[in-house]
Amino acid sequence: MTEIGQGDKFEEDEEEFIDESLSERFWALSEMFPDSVRNACSKVSDITLKSTKIGYRFSRNAFWILASSFTILILPVMFEKERAAMEEQQRQQQTQILLGPNTAVSGSAGQSVMGMMPPGLTPSVASSP
Repeated sequence: MTEIGQGDKFEEDEEEFIDESLSERFWALSEMFPDSVRNACSKVSDITLKSTKIGYRFSRNAFWILASSFTILILPVMFEKERAAMEEQQRQQQTQILLGPNTAVSGSAGQSVMGMMPPGLTPSVASSP
């Protein structure tokens, strides 16, 4: 009698298994299911793919519409507000430089002169002796 060694047994096991690719195995497994199940899975995957494509196109178009609308409608308003704020700040700085630090806080130049006079006096009365 001949003895079968470990190497011979491994070679026999190797011959029993035929190399199959993953796609061949998947195709063989699909044959296990009835045609109705395979058709239903195929339809579900087709609908999922189509809806994903439609959703992607819609989101891409919606983003473009929102971004361009923001740029055309809202961005100019924001720039104009910033420009008006800068002009106001420059006016306050000019007033502060010309009339002193306390007048810029109290108001405009005409009101600050009247605010410094005693109550009841008009500018014509204050200038006459």
